[in-house]
Amino acid sequence: MKTEHLFWSGSLLMCAAMLSQTAHAQSSLTLYGNVDEAISYANNQGGHSNVYMRNGNLYASKFGFKGSEALSSTLNAIFDLQEGFDPGTGAQQSAGLAFNRYAFVGLQDSHLGTLTMGRQYTPYYLLAGTLGPVTYLTGATGAHPGDIDGFDTDIRSNSSVTYTSPTIAGVRGSVQYGFGGQPGSMQSGNLISAALRYDGGPLSVAAGYLRMENTSTYTGGFDTSASATFPHSVLNQGYLSARAVQHFAALATYTVGNLLFGVNYSNVLYRPGSHSMFTDTAVFNTYGALVSYRVSTPFEVSGGYSYTRASAANGIHDAARYQQISLRELYHLSKRTTLYTIQAYQHASGKTLGANGAGDIIDAQPVVGDSQNTSPSSTANQFVAMFGVAIAF
Repeated sequence: MKTEHLFWSGSLLMCAAMLSQTAHAQSSLTLYGNVDEAISYANNQGGHSNVYMRNGNLYASKFGFKGSEALSSTLNAIFDLQEGFDPGTGAQQSAGLAFNRYAFVGLQDSHLGTLTMGRQYTPYYLLAGTLGPVTYLTGATGAHPGDIDGFDTDIRSNSSVTYTSPTIAGVRGSVQYGFGGQPGSMQSGNLISAALRYDGGPLSVAAGYLRMENTSTYTGGFDTSASATFPHSVLNQGYLSARAVQHFAALATYTVGNLLFGVNYSNVLYRPGSHSMFTDTAVFNTYGALVSYRVSTPFEVSGGYSYTRASAANGIHDAARYQQISLRELYHLSKRTTLYTIQAYQHASGKTLGANGAGDIIDAQPVVGDSQNTSPSSTANQFVAMFGVAIAF
């Protein structure tokens, strides 16, 4: 049904373009981006404390080009190209990818909606995930442990087509299909995502779904030729050979004056297949709450708590559990320049699978947010703090 929906939505947009009687010559091109760098401290990374520089903590360091051309009074051709980089070294965020964050082209109609094609974020993230902790607590220390549920900008879909409806009575929806590109199988390596969101006055509510398919012939992990990429850490290292990874999330925020409250829930499934290194479906449930308060025009503070629990499966009886507290303080020197401090503490307990899958049962290790995915603590606790400056242009 989702692919059929995309087909008819695309057909309507194409018809709108063909029926346009007057082509307007108006067009625009915008250069935009952020530069973000911080001094960071972690009490334990593989057994040692560390003071280091880290970029992209409040906002991802990036630059992009976006443009549009008016084709009629309601229809526009659009594109957006975005590249991530490390201001500490000048290196690309992802070597070999000129526009690693996203690159898409499409048609946008004020009555019919928007159709885009290329490397894109998912509706699961764009409509639902943006109501979560990353928006108010940062991804570096505010994302749920290891960004297990993809609320940060870690999941992208290559070779995908997305339809997003116009907003009607505060409601909009979006669906996406990512082509796996495997001969003989439309499902192998593909991606399906959908989300629905309501924004009305002080209340915002959203739900999102995402399913990423492996090629089912790769035993070393999730095949890099599949449409999707997603974060890897000690939380899910034993399940990377999954046949499919499925996400569901429900989130809400409510604003009263300068005070915002939020709650969120996510359910992540790693489903095994014939080539997987584990036998039982692994489940991660995360429950979160957050609050953000604008103290004054330039100053705001936010805090949040999350609890993540894995399922007791694949020979594990004392399932892994992760508790995280995150804080963020911002001082806006101007509309474009912000000083920030962020802190987070995480405690891990129970058991999980190691990198070798079933039979490799290890102690759960903490990884604060998504900044420590490759540097977990050697103990049950991890604390991370950062002080930085971010400039938007």
